[in-house]
Amino acid sequence: MESARKPWNRALEFLIERAIFFAGIISIFFVILIFVFLLKEGVSLLKTYPLKDFIFGQKWYPISEPPSFGVVPLLLGSLAVTMGAIVIAVPLGMGAAIYIAVVAPGWLKEILKATVEFLAAIPSIVLGFIGLVTLVPLVKQVFHLTTGLTAISGSIMLAFMAMPTIVSMMEDALTAVPRSYREGAIAMGATKWQMIWRVLLPAASSGMLAAIMLGIGRVIGETMAVLMITGNAARIPTSLFQPVRTMTATIAAEMGEAVQGSDHYFALFAIGIVLFIITFLINLAAGFFIGRAHHK
Repeated sequence: MESARKPWNRALEFLIERAIFFAGIISIFFVILIFVFLLKEGVSLLKTYPLKDFIFGQKWYPISEPPSFGVVPLLLGSLAVTMGAIVIAVPLGMGAAIYIAVVAPGWLKEILKATVEFLAAIPSIVLGFIGLVTLVPLVKQVFHLTTGLTAISGSIMLAFMAMPTIVSMMEDALTAVPRSYREGAIAMGATKWQMIWRVLLPAASSGMLAAIMLGIGRVIGETMAVLMITGNAARIPTSLFQPVRTMTATIAAEMGEAVQGSDHYFALFAIGIVLFIITFLINLAAGFFIGRAHHK
């Protein structure tokens, strides 16, 4: 009976392996198709608009005469909001992950993990609306600004949105460190904090860096929240307390108004190419760090 099952098990295993392989190939194929489509539409802008003016241009005035399609203010707006969010989210996320993985008792750990996963499921449009109603007036009042629709508002909200990804992955990285590392450090007389700082964090560093990179990818690709609370001013930011416009918000706000086949239409696809390349590089770096963590 047992020998009769073996061919069926091998056949089932073969089918599952093939299915996983083809799923991966199809995913790669679709990513390539998306990039080709963006490239086809975005490169059309270069027929009438110089590449250097698009990459280094400091003005985004798509309906002026002549129009300006400089991506610099949009790119810097995205980077300002993203970096602000990461500065806020990484320390808080690291502290939360350490507490969940090392300090919290078992029953509390399960509650906190479930709560973090629940936060990740909240739609971004809902968070954007909450930020518009509560965070924006608070930022205006606390910092004595003329408007609360600023980069710092977007950074705070995006930090909240990136926290579940960062906390969950960092907690997994810390939990994956062999328990013998902790026990050995404690046995040699280290305090719990010394064990965390000198042993646990260095051992989990690759996985934690991967969590940060994926958090950056989550933030830089966000659309609705930043569209609602960053002010949408397409200018080069000199402070986080100014309105900014991100690349994703520009595409979302203007694609419905752009005439199909116009330079404005093609310029939005060119922004999509820039955004695609940035997120691809971020995910590539995250994959590299995850690979290093698995090989440790």
